[in-house]
Amino acid sequence: MDFLKVISTAKAKDLISEVFKDYKIGTESVNILSSVGRVLSEDIHAIYDVPNFNRSTVDGYAVKSKETFGCSDSLPSLLEYKGAVQMGETASGVVNTSETIYVPTGGMIPDGADSVVMIEYTDKLDESNVAINKAVRPGENVIYKGDDIKECSVVLKKGRKITAQDIGVIASLSISSVNVYKKPRITIISTGDEIVDITEKEESCKVKDINGYVLYALVEKSSCEVVNKLIVNDDFNKLKTTIEEAIKTSDLVLLSGGSSVGTKDYTYDIINSLNGRGVFINGLAIKPGKPTIVGEAEGKPIFGLPGHPVSAITVYKILVEHLICEMLSIENDKLSVDAILETNLHSSPGKETYQLVDLIEKEKVKIAVPIYGASGLITTLAKAKGYIVISENTEGIYKGDKVKVYLN
Repeated sequence: MDFLKVISTAKAKDLISEVFKDYKIGTESVNILSSVGRVLSEDIHAIYDVPNFNRSTVDGYAVKSKETFGCSDSLPSLLEYKGAVQMGETASGVVNTSETIYVPTGGMIPDGADSVVMIEYTDKLDESNVAINKAVRPGENVIYKGDDIKECSVVLKKGRKITAQDIGVIASLSISSVNVYKKPRITIISTGDEIVDITEKEESCKVKDINGYVLYALVEKSSCEVVNKLIVNDDFNKLKTTIEEAIKTSDLVLLSGGSSVGTKDYTYDIINSLNGRGVFINGLAIKPGKPTIVGEAEGKPIFGLPGHPVSAITVYKILVEHLICEMLSIENDKLSVDAILETNLHSSPGKETYQLVDLIEKEKVKIAVPIYGASGLITTLAKAKGYIVISENTEGIYKGDKVKVYLN
């Protein structure tokens, strides 16, 4: 195996994008009740206006606004009561000069009216007369047809990860199913003689398969599907056979461990022995996560992630999520907040540094507190609310500097 030839994360992303630019993920139609977290494979257009009629936002009286100008409790405007609009029914009446019609919240605004006076600012004097005690401006307490969504407009764009709120928008258009990308299929393989599943009996010198479970959760969060999660010992032939089988059933293969330059780190040689381009990234100029491998076999991407949990997760978020977003046409959806750095933070020149941080609030200001610990310490992940990125051309960030925190 060659020694690591580190490149920047920017160059790594460009290489990954170029190598797998023609890789296609299929699409399928799913019921909207099963669509949360799925990614739209096409734009959703409005087939009609929403709302599709002028609607009242309050319980009150529909009026011509000009007939309320100047009125007050001491000098109300007296209007003739001409009936009421029923919920779910078309407004059949017309508001003429000096007339009003009662409208419930969500009810249709009758023709002739341009605003609604809240019922709290009115008095119904008898069956024929209503006193208006407060002036309203044109359009007050009214949602007009198409105010929310215009017919033929793009409501949700291709590449959007559907949220619970989006379901309401889709349902408002009477759409019961949507076209989404199929979930990319991913196999996770943890490698190493020392790795055992969390269900196995505790043994000295053995390490629980933390990475396999964390990567499983990250894959599902990425709108993907885990088709298999395996542990394979440091056996060249066994690992090669396992990877070959994974390639047949998966869109992407994740290897945890075996990407360094130890005598039993076989990932590099195995990927190069498969049918395809082989390894095209062998090391990243980042901290943590330097011993990272990316290759291609049978047209499929294979990622060799570092064995240390923090390093593996960091590389997953930088490179694996990048490829998944491109496969599914997802725009950058990383959530971030601005914060003030609590203390001076050093970095390694020439390496892009990813520093885990906690977020606290002092006097309504968000403070980023660095969390220190070796990349093999899993507790640092649980304590972190996000991370900040320090450029490879920067020696560090000073206390009090404004930083962008990318949320976990």
